Amino acid sequence: MSDKNLLRKLTRREFRERMASGELKLCVLPIAAIEQHLEHLAMEHDWRSVKMVAEGVASRLSPQILVAEGLMAGISEHHMKHPGTLTLRPGTFMAVLNDLIRSVVEAGFENVLVLNGHGGNVAPIKGVWDQYLREFSPVNMHFMSYWDVYDKSDAEELLESGSRLPEDLPGHAQEFETAVGLAAFPENVRTDMWKDQEDQKPSLATAEKGQEFLDRAIDRVSVIAEAMINGSQRSETPSYHP
Repeated sequence: MSDKNLLRKLTRREFRERMASGELKLCVLPIAAIEQHLEHLAMEHDWRSVKMVAEGVASRLSPQILVAEGLMAGISEHHMKHPGTLTLRPGTFMAVLNDLIRSVVEAGFENVLVLNGHGGNVAPIKGVWDQYLREFSPVNMHFMSYWDVYDKSDAEELLESGSRLPEDLPGHAQEFETAVGLAAFPENVRTDMWKDQEDQKPSLATAEKGQEFLDRAIDRVSVIAEAMINGSQRSETPSYHP
């Protein structure tokens, strides 16, 4: 991953000159969670996964895409019975996400992709997304989870534990997420702890399958990002009811 694809690595002059030149076309804002992932996955899993996809897309379409720092913590109240989980209240989360979008829009981006890596963020964002589209119109702005690009055939081909969508993709710390961890950051997978869990489906995961899932996500999200850049995929500003 080149530093030129990461907003945090640029100086203000470097950013200003690249934006003025028209080189920077799209900003990706990754969002996720820091939360328990059973006994065998590190709590950073969601954040690490979505950042890997975002940075892979930026590398694929370099130098047109910049990855900004999004939100590591998400809406994880349903996991708070497991100490160590971090959570934001929905109102807090949505307010910060709004501010981050506003920051990159004011910086000059006309295309913004909010790329999600945590299932608990989806419903709250979808509930207000029309309002965001109105607020930031005419910015071409899209929200998606990186696993939205998978379909039933991906699950049937790559998962041994079943092919039910959306239950198995992403699933919580199941075969899919465990496979991604084995492929991308194996130090975060405690394979010796599988035996301590009632749920043994994660033990079906392999690094090879995880890499294939990651490659497909990067390929397909890149297609969406490229369509946003060339104008063939544009968000529509919702109309106000009379």
